[in-house]
Amino acid sequence: MLRPEELGEGEREHWRELRAKSTAPRSPFMEPEFTDVVGRVRPRARVAVVYDGGEAAGFLPHERGPLGQGRAIGLGVSDCQGGVLRPGLTPDTRELLRACSLSSFAFDNLEAEQGLFVPHAAEEHSTYVIDVEKGYEAYESGLRGRSSKFLKTTLAKERRLGRQVGDVRFVFDERDPAALRTLMEWKSAQYRRTGRRDRFAQEWITRLVGRLARTRAPECTGTLSVLYADGRPVAAHFGLRSATVLACWFPAYDPEFAKYSPGLVLHLRMAEAAAAQGIGMLDLGRGSAEYKDALKTGDLPVYEGAATRVGAGAALHWLGREPARRAHGFVRGRPRLASLAVRTLRGAARLRRS
Repeated sequence: MLRPEELGEGEREHWRELRAKSTAPRSPFMEPEFTDVVGRVRPRARVAVVYDGGEAAGFLPHERGPLGQGRAIGLGVSDCQGGVLRPGLTPDTRELLRACSLSSFAFDNLEAEQGLFVPHAAEEHSTYVIDVEKGYEAYESGLRGRSSKFLKTTLAKERRLGRQVGDVRFVFDERDPAALRTLMEWKSAQYRRTGRRDRFAQEWITRLVGRLARTRAPECTGTLSVLYADGRPVAAHFGLRSATVLACWFPAYDPEFAKYSPGLVLHLRMAEAAAAQGIGMLDLGRGSAEYKDALKTGDLPVYEGAATRVGAGAALHWLGREPARRAHGFVRGRPRLASLAVRTLRGAARLRRS
């Protein structure tokens, strides 16, 4: 059991080799660099190194809470979770938890190929993806066939933005720290406007994003994309990319330019730039949204739940998470109730601002 920063370069390289052997999309959230950065801002982060036959055969990054309650590394912000194991290695889940001194291991975006933990999932969700494996032109052609009105309208708004505001420019990998601060301000305002918890009000998340923005590794690179009009940022996105996957994470736009749908324009330009760099998939993340429905080409399953072993820690996990999870699931499964919940959150947010 090690702190992330205690992993040697040999172990990190072996982690990458194991990850490369997986048939799952190579999400940057599953790379040692992401775990390392989480460990810099979350002191309870740990990595269990699993040995078999005298050599490292797997890694389980996690965070350890009171009474051994474990959670996937970066739970609450990471969009892909699980262990990194040698193909064919199937340790007993409860024995693994015991060896890690964990009473539970909670996850909310477990990738589909995690055979060790999927049997313990309570819910299956969809994460929406854009497939640009065959290039942006092929994606745009498919989009035109599926929703020609949407594509035509979005491109027309992009042209109108250029005419009415000024020259439109897109930067796929912007390095200006001021642009990142602007994005976080927009996102915080969006959270408050919609009645959701402001993630950037949590210091560790702000620090995490700041560190990841400076991370440059082949399979985990912080990427800030910005859409400018007349030299002014109107939409931006911060995410992580590997050589083959762009994990879309924090998108936002300036509400002053909402009539031009700058967020949609931004995503189209991101897809175009990602395809040009050989990235084959944009992962839009879990959770339904109109823009995702318009842009997606398909979806992948992810899982929510927890593996537990008998004990007080497992009981505390159940009491702390299951009632809320079941209530959220009940609302999500009933569209009218979900719509009412969204309106209630927005109304409460307006009252707080007034």
